[in-house]
Amino acid sequence: QVQLVESGGGLVQAGGSLRLSCAASGRTFNMYSVGWFRQAPGKDREFVTTIRKTDGMTDYADSVKGRFTISTDNAENTMYLQMNSLKPEDTAVYYCAASRKYYTDSYYYRLQISYDSWGQGTQVTVSS
Repeated sequence: QVQLVESGGGLVQAGGSLRLSCAASGRTFNMYSVGWFRQAPGKDREFVTTIRKTDGMTDYADSVKGRFTISTDNAENTMYLQMNSLKPEDTAVYYCAASRKYYTDSYYYRLQISYDSWGQGTQVTVSS
């Protein structure tokens, strides 16, 4: 089992930036992919981005493409989400997740069911 702990959330003005971190511990050697999801008030949790650790393949939701960047520090078992040009509609609880499943098609990493471990979430609030 992998334990995930997010940090870095907070309150920021529109147009600002935040960097979220997700520290992994436990059986991290069998994580094939890690990702970020978010859940806004009154909405379902949705896919934000993912990165496959074996080759660095990334995928982004259209709503964040060009503004958000996912990265990993494999030596530290930490992943990051750099969020720039933030908008009020980015306000949500952000969750990191890890998958033990290997898919060649990145589409499957957009699905929550593909992930085995989840963090507790960190709140991001963007004021207008």
